Amino acid sequence: MNDPNFSLPLSEQAPFEVVLAALSAAGEATRLRLLALLAEAELTVTELVMILGQSQPRISRHLKLLTEAGLVERHREGAWAFFLMAQNGPAAGFARDIIARLSPGDANLLADRARLSEVRQARAAQAARYFDAQAANWDEVRAMHIPEERVEAAICEAIGTKPVNALLDLGTGAGRMLELLAPLAARAVGVDQSPGMLSVARVRLERAGLRNAQLRQGDIYALPVEPNFYDLVVMHQVLHYLDDPLRAIREAARALRAGGQLIVVDFAPHGEENLRTVHAHRRLGFGPDEVAAFFETVGLELISRRDLVPAPSEGGKLAVSIWLGRDRRLIADPVPLTAREVA
Repeated sequence: MNDPNFSLPLSEQAPFEVVLAALSAAGEATRLRLLALLAEAELTVTELVMILGQSQPRISRHLKLLTEAGLVERHREGAWAFFLMAQNGPAAGFARDIIARLSPGDANLLADRARLSEVRQARAAQAARYFDAQAANWDEVRAMHIPEERVEAAICEAIGTKPVNALLDLGTGAGRMLELLAPLAARAVGVDQSPGMLSVARVRLERAGLRNAQLRQGDIYALPVEPNFYDLVVMHQVLHYLDDPLRAIREAARALRAGGQLIVVDFAPHGEENLRTVHAHRRLGFGPDEVAAFFETVGLELISRRDLVPAPSEGGKLAVSIWLGRDRRLIADPVPLTAREVA
């Protein structure tokens, strides 16, 4: 960390103007503390005010300078704005190297991390209240289909163990798919419309120690993510809530890089009207050819389909189907995201 001969790899070197702006932005005590905190977690202005004990206008001004320099990224989630140390861009590697040089035993940073722990505890309590309010509905739906363990094992089998550069989970909900699959990815992003669900997912990811996973509030029909970027997109138990599933799959396909894969997991056709009337399901499952036709329409090749049917001991549980599709464009050699770029 303190090697005087340290130098950045060529792949992470940045233009003179970028380095100058980054040095200027980071070269102030509060901003350096902010950068260290935002390397640990996505935080709001209100949370940063609580941690640092400084005024909201002052914190906002510092964040503006860090964002303009490319050291910090900002995204909206309902009425809130979340900030995180930059994950991409010419200054992102520089930001990580600054943080890597900080002594973890510094008194200021230790105090900041202690207050960050208090903020995380408050988040966890809020998420627990939301989860408790929704748990009965979730448990009722889960009890109707085959065990989640079988579904998750089949998802992992379909995807395989090959690492991916970038993973996107659509309708991430409580974040279980990110918890399961993000360890395979250099970078993982989960998108959901519900701030309440995102609060639950954020706590789950923090507890799992998944520093490479981020969350975004957004419309599944207009994704707040980069197009032509993701190696793997996941839609787990999402389509049945949508009034236009083809439109959502088209948007998911738009996020795939050439040769990227989309996995869709949903109910097979069933007659449980209770799921429509009580749990807001718009569709009572999807036939094997229906999702395959969606794939064909948006230019994806169907690689595999699997039906998970209930075992004799599982009675009348609902079956679950898994479709795996692939972008048909020729695959260019991807430039892997190194561990330094996502740490």
